[in-house]
Amino acid sequence: MDKPVFEKLKDMGIAYQVVEHPPAFTTEEADAYIEGLEGVRTKSMFLTNKKKTAFYLLIMDDRKQLDMELFKELVGANRIRMASSDSLMEKMSLPAGTVSIYGLLNNKEKDIQVYFDEEILSEAILTFHPNVNTKTIFVKTEDVLRFVKEIGFDYQVIQLTE
Repeated sequence: MDKPVFEKLKDMGIAYQVVEHPPAFTTEEADAYIEGLEGVRTKSMFLTNKKKTAFYLLIMDDRKQLDMELFKELVGANRIRMASSDSLMEKMSLPAGTVSIYGLLNNKEKDIQVYFDEEILSEAILTFHPNVNTKTIFVKTEDVLRFVKEIGFDYQVIQLTE
């Protein structure tokens, strides 16, 4: 499942570092395996509106708690909630626990709205699962943003205050 991610990064000339580790189902578990390495530990949240007519991928620092009411206001939605594992599989072909920016490779409809918390974009390196939870990938922030654009998605930068 991670092979297409690494192939795409190579095709795009994007350098990365990978740390292999046992399966990590939470960001806290993954953090334990990459302690001491430079990079923002990201949390990728796959969200939807009540009617499942809009889908959102939010990338933020994993130490931050999401204020769902604030996010709802920022994206102009009535109700927002975590998307179901069925929706995650349908839209990104990913099982729960492996959501990341690289899941966008599997979204042929290009119907997921991508949001980055402004706070993390000032950091040099971001970390993600490469569509499997047994590896963590470290990529320069500007390369992550270029990746999103080059695979056909726009993104918005929002300010999630604590």
